[in-house]
Amino acid sequence: MFSKSRINEPGSGAGAESGKPGSSDAGTPAKQATTPPSSAPASSGASSAPKAKPPASTLSSDLTIVGNIKTTGDIQIEGTVEGDIRAHLLTVGEGATVRGECIADDVVVNGRVVGRVRGLKVRLTSTARVEGDIIHKTIAIESGAHFEGSVQRQDDPLASGNTSAPKPLPTPEAPKG
Repeated sequence: MFSKSRINEPGSGAGAESGKPGSSDAGTPAKQATTPPSSAPASSGASSAPKAKPPASTLSSDLTIVGNIKTTGDIQIEGTVEGDIRAHLLTVGEGATVRGECIADDVVVNGRVVGRVRGLKVRLTSTARVEGDIIHKTIAIESGAHFEGSVQRQDDPLASGNTSAPKPLPTPEAPKG
């Protein structure tokens, strides 16, 4: 009575026919209900397959941001940022300037950073200018890079986020008297 190939054809009208009284194909409505619409596979299939990685966000060279930036993705700075940046992969472009702390799994500095850099992998290219401390797990500094500060290796440099926080003072004992 009904051809199964017509069910999957776009614009076949099978949905309208399946609602007719006396239809002998009882499984047709169930198949249509479980077949996701063309826009839903990304959201319904997220548990079985990883989502596609979005492209890196890029801040253009004519952009100045005053404030902190936080993302779980990748970011490329080509302009000026006055604030802290936290990302998965942070790339500071050759003409970019960052005044603040840079925290990322991977940090690539081609431009200027004035502030602390913390990352699992930190790379200063030959055009890099860094004025501040670097806390890293692995580091690469190319010949020609300008760096003023200290370098400290840690197994987990991202976990030590509150190194500047004051340590709690011991509680004083009550005077005996």
